[in-house]
Amino acid sequence: MDLNNIRTDISNIDEQMVNLIVRRMQLVLEVAKYKQENHLPVLDKSRERDILNRVTGIGEEGFEEYLKTLFSVLFDMSRSYQIRVLTPEGPLTDKIERAVRETPLMFPPKAVVACQGVEGAYSQMACDKMFSLPNIIYCRHFEGVFQAVESGLCQYGILPIENSSWGSVRAVYDLMKEYRFYIVRSAKLCLSHTLLTRERVKLSDIHEIVSHEQALAQCSEFLKQNPQIKISVCENTAVAAKMIAESPRNDIAAISSKNCAELYGLKILSDSIQNNANNYTRFICISKNLEIYPGSNKISLMLSLPHRPGALYSTIARFAALGLNLTKLESRPIPGRDFEFMFYFDMDASVYSKELLKLLSKFEQGTDPFVFLGCYTEI
Repeated sequence: MDLNNIRTDISNIDEQMVNLIVRRMQLVLEVAKYKQENHLPVLDKSRERDILNRVTGIGEEGFEEYLKTLFSVLFDMSRSYQIRVLTPEGPLTDKIERAVRETPLMFPPKAVVACQGVEGAYSQMACDKMFSLPNIIYCRHFEGVFQAVESGLCQYGILPIENSSWGSVRAVYDLMKEYRFYIVRSAKLCLSHTLLTRERVKLSDIHEIVSHEQALAQCSEFLKQNPQIKISVCENTAVAAKMIAESPRNDIAAISSKNCAELYGLKILSDSIQNNANNYTRFICISKNLEIYPGSNKISLMLSLPHRPGALYSTIARFAALGLNLTKLESRPIPGRDFEFMFYFDMDASVYSKELLKLLSKFEQGTDPFVFLGCYTEI
């Protein structure tokens, strides 16, 4: 057979497969409706296992794994289709639709905003990027930002969530399990770290460098070149700069921003000392209330999954079936629950999709805990 004849045969088979798959999906939906009406569980793992054993047994030898993969995908597609058709709208759908109706058309230019650190902190820079006239209240620790928003002291809070070079800010992810909030906006900030000292101090005079642990990690190559210098961690890069300015010592330096040099009257001893020139940190803006502004196209979720093989794959397959792009997946252990994890998902998606709202309703009804963290725009 020549290539054209082979392709003609493949096209004919494809047409038959399309018709058969559509018919199979229709029959699967009828089964699901029957189970729903008779209060039977939709998912039947033993039935799926029997099908896999049967189709791999009747297939030609050497194609078992391909058949298993094909039918596993069919199962995922079938579940997704059942969810779209059978899942009723839940409280989350009502809450999201109400937020879409009631949220103002424009993000507020002015607000009382909680930031971790002191004046000159990167969180403050991110805040200024999101708000034109913010009234900033500074908190010593990340938890203070969550508490300020939860208590109503501040309408919004700014928190770093991940860095392009050093990954997630784990302390923030761990605190996300403890507080109720919504993400209403996010922003990426290019961070350029500098080594700041008092006037007339040389590098050879430095015995100690102070900064936040993330900044220290992002400047690890510079620090390796100076192994004789002691490294000390503090809660914020701007706090480190302020410490140097107020310290009587001339043998101490801070890794901080250029803004802090001017702000606290310090000298830039070394500029751009971070490992990567494209060093970005992503910040989130949190609120006590769900706000979904026009054009919001990112969604964040938090959920736990059962400790069994394929649990994460099945969840991801549901998103894939809707053509959604997962941009982040983070897992953190759940304290007191052996081998169980909380998963954090970021995806490019919009709550204007009815199919997605039905999927979220399904998670809301069947996954404990499940938290919708927000739908927002990243700037």
